[in-house]
Amino acid sequence: MISYLRGVPIEAKVIGNRAVVILEVNSLGYEVQMPPRMIPMLPLGESLQVFTHVQMREEQPYLYGFTKAIERDLFRQLITVSGVGAQVAIALIDSLEIEQLVEAIVTNNIKILTQAPGVGTKTAERLALELKTKLAKEYRLTGLPADRGSLQNSALQEDVEMTLLALGYSPVEVDQALTALSKDAQLQANPQAEEWIRKAIAWLAD
Repeated sequence: MISYLRGVPIEAKVIGNRAVVILEVNSLGYEVQMPPRMIPMLPLGESLQVFTHVQMREEQPYLYGFTKAIERDLFRQLITVSGVGAQVAIALIDSLEIEQLVEAIVTNNIKILTQAPGVGTKTAERLALELKTKLAKEYRLTGLPADRGSLQNSALQEDVEMTLLALGYSPVEVDQALTALSKDAQLQANPQAEEWIRKAIAWLAD
């Protein structure tokens, strides 16, 4: 795994909706795809460190690069979500600032997420459902308000969410129910998934 490359960007070009940079490292030219908005900020001809992710497709390696490690790390988390490939992840990072993207995922802000090209409502819902708990720590590190719609116990939250989804409720309905129930201090102190599920079903039935 290549964690980063330090070299000189000698060429940057946009091909369709893809931005590619040729990074020369020790006389080798690496073709690195980056979010298009980063291209104007690259110091052509000057040394630059690019944080990278290598992805193998049809036995061919593809390099994706970012100017900050946090961008690369978030990219890696995004592509773990079903239906989110490298191009969609790039589009999300290109369309939204990191703090804004993390906040949108943690707070289930579907409207903001669907602003990125290629991100529909279903994909945005999966992003929020699958990543909001994982990003909770990183979200707080950005200095933004903590997510008040999350359960204190992430394992409990996952059990409740999966059960409600299996019962046929949509990701949005599940998130709305848990956001409402998380304001109940007595329920927050209850580690029993069965009670949360019962309360959630009752809330959704109102």
